[in-house]
Amino acid sequence: MTIFDELKERGLLAQLTDEEEIKELINNGKATFYIGFDPTADSLHVGHFMALCLMKRLQMAGNKPIALVGGGTGMIGDPSGRSDLRQVLTKETIQHNCDCFKKQMEKFIDFGEGKAMMVNNADWLLDLNYVEFIRDIGPHFSVNNMLRAECYKQRMEKGLTFLEFNYMLMQSYDFYELFQRYGCNMQFGGDDQWSNMLGGTELIRRKLGKNAYAMTITLLLNSEGKKMGKTQKGAVWLDAEKTTPFEFYQYWRNVGDADVIKCLKMLTFLPLDQIREMEKWEGAELNKAKEILAFELTELVHGKEEAEKAQNSARELFAGGVSENMPTATLEDEDFNENGLIDVCGLLVSSGLVTSRSEGRRAVEQGGVAVNDEKITDFKKTFEKKDFEGEGLIVKKGKKNFRKVVL
Repeated sequence: MTIFDELKERGLLAQLTDEEEIKELINNGKATFYIGFDPTADSLHVGHFMALCLMKRLQMAGNKPIALVGGGTGMIGDPSGRSDLRQVLTKETIQHNCDCFKKQMEKFIDFGEGKAMMVNNADWLLDLNYVEFIRDIGPHFSVNNMLRAECYKQRMEKGLTFLEFNYMLMQSYDFYELFQRYGCNMQFGGDDQWSNMLGGTELIRRKLGKNAYAMTITLLLNSEGKKMGKTQKGAVWLDAEKTTPFEFYQYWRNVGDADVIKCLKMLTFLPLDQIREMEKWEGAELNKAKEILAFELTELVHGKEEAEKAQNSARELFAGGVSENMPTATLEDEDFNENGLIDVCGLLVSSGLVTSRSEGRRAVEQGGVAVNDEKITDFKKTFEKKDFEGEGLIVKKGKKNFRKVVL
C-alpha cells in the first residue's frame, strides 16, 4: 500500500487538487509541504493532533515537513469559525507561544538538518510595505469570491472587520513565500481553510505561470480534529502542566464507541490490518480498543513510562482502588468557611470537576457525585478539614471523572 492509499484509507483526505501529481510527489518522497499553526496559546491541543500525526507519517515516507507558525497572521487573527473578533496578541506573547510549539512538535517531527523546518511567517509579513503588497497581490483576488468563502460567512453576520478581511491574502501569500524560499510544493489544512489554501495555489500560478508546481490538500481537521480537542472543561492540551498524562489518557479512554475505530485509524500508527480486526469487536471488546487507543496516543505525546502509569492508574480506579498517579486537587484554608467546613458543591468547584456551584448542585441532584465511593444525594452535605487528612478524599463526578482532594 502506498502512503497516499494509506492516508485515504485512514480517512485523512477530504478534498484535494491535482490528485495524480500529489500521488507522485508523496509516494516518492518528493513533497515539501507545510501545515500552519496559529500561536494563540502556549500549548498545542488535541485539535492539532491529526496535523502532527500526518506530518510524522509523511516524513516517515521521505517527504519534508514545514511547520509554519503564524507569528505574522497571529497579529490579525483567523476569522474562520468565529462569531467575534479574535484577541490580538503581542509580539512577545506570540514568540513565547511559538517556542512552546517547537518543543511539543519535536516529539512528532525530526527537525534535523534537511529533514524538517519550523518557519515563522512574521519573517516576511511584518516587514511588508502595505501599498506595495496591495498593488502586487490585491489584483489576483476577487472580492466577490472572497465574500462567498466559508471562512467569512459566520463573521459576516455580526460584522467582518477589514482587519480580518486581509487574512485570506496573508495566508495565500504565505504559500507563495514558502514556494519561493523553500520549494514548498504542497499545503495541508482544515476544511475551514479550503478557500484560503486555494487562494495560495492560484496566487502562485498567476504570478509565476501555470507551470508553477503548487498544489493543495485539505484534511478534516476542523470537523473531526477540533471536535476531538473539546471536552466539557475545554481543550485537552499536549502540555503535561495543563492536561496531566492521566487526564490525557482518560480523555481517549472515554471516547464514544462510534469514534474509537475512527480515532485509531486517523491518529495511531498501528497497522491497518490490526485496526481492521478491531472493527469486528463489539461490546466489552470495544473497551479494550479504547485502552489501546489511549495508551498509543499517551505514549506518543508523553512517553512510554507516563503512558504505563496512566494506564495502571485508570485500571486501579476502575477496580475501586486508589492510585498515586490520580489527578490531585489541593484545598487551601480559604476554601473552607468560618466554621472550617466546605460543602459538596464547593468541593466539586475547588477540585476542578465542575466550573460553578450550580453545575455542582445539578450533578448531585442527578445522582452523579460520590465521595470515597459513597453516593452524595444532599447538595448541602459538608466536610471538615480533618476529613482530608492522610490520603485525602476521592471525589467522583459521573463514572469517568476523578480527583483525589487533599488539604
